[in-house]
Amino acid sequence: MSVGAMGTFGRRLLLAVDARGYGSADTARQRDIQTVLPRLLSESADAAGLDRASWVRQSAGDSEFAVLPADSDEQALVETFMRRLDAGLRAHNRDRVPAAQLALRAVVHFGPASEAPNGFVGPGPVEVSRVLESDPLRRALAAAPDAALAVALTAPVFTELVAQRYTNFRPEEFREVVVEKKEYRGRAWLWVPGCDVHTLDLDDPDPDPDPDSDSDSGSGSSSNSGSDSGPGPASASDPGSPSGSDSGSAPAASGGGDCATNNLYGTVINGNVVFGISK
Repeated sequence: MSVGAMGTFGRRLLLAVDARGYGSADTARQRDIQTVLPRLLSESADAAGLDRASWVRQSAGDSEFAVLPADSDEQALVETFMRRLDAGLRAHNRDRVPAAQLALRAVVHFGPASEAPNGFVGPGPVEVSRVLESDPLRRALAAAPDAALAVALTAPVFTELVAQRYTNFRPEEFREVVVEKKEYRGRAWLWVPGCDVHTLDLDDPDPDPDPDSDSDSGSGSSSNSGSDSGPGPASASDPGSPSGSDSGSAPAASGGGDCATNNLYGTVINGNVVFGISK
């Protein structure tokens, strides 16, 4: 076998999971998550016939990144493992108050990953990380009522496995989304057990309610619809400020109470300054 400058090239099955709300949890809650998460992952792997002991894992309390052996069963990880993980989460959450329930995001990818001094390097681990932290996946978990798990499959996994019907999933159970995170831009397919993912609002401009989110996509900006190309109606951000036109009367405000209508005459400068008097 030939070895290049970067070592032996190989594509591996990659898995990443992360718990929601860990950063805002108290010490007892964090300890509970760290205890339950490895157990649920091991039980799910056993149910799928996967040897989790053979995985190369990087854990961080509320998350795990794993590189599976080259001969791992991709179908078992995508379907059996995920269905068992969802069942385990629901059993764990039963009879617990919402603040004590555990919810996970998960990503499955098949791509290049090479061993390095402190883990793995290559586009595969980077893609998994970006999809795991992406806004669509976070919002899918937040928007789905009673959901305990939101899964994202990258393009190689969905198009070559699910879309070709090598699992019992129907392709239409997944929702294709665009993932833009830091320098990464790609596509992923989302599945939320027990929920029609196509009905979820993933375009909410507000910040994700998950306090662990590092997304800055919730910020927005407003634009002034006025033009500075010539005379026109004055505009202001204050809803109490009068607005009008140099060609007619401003419409009366809607709602109860008295109102007065002023006709403004003048020249608009830069779209937000009016010189003139009312008549």
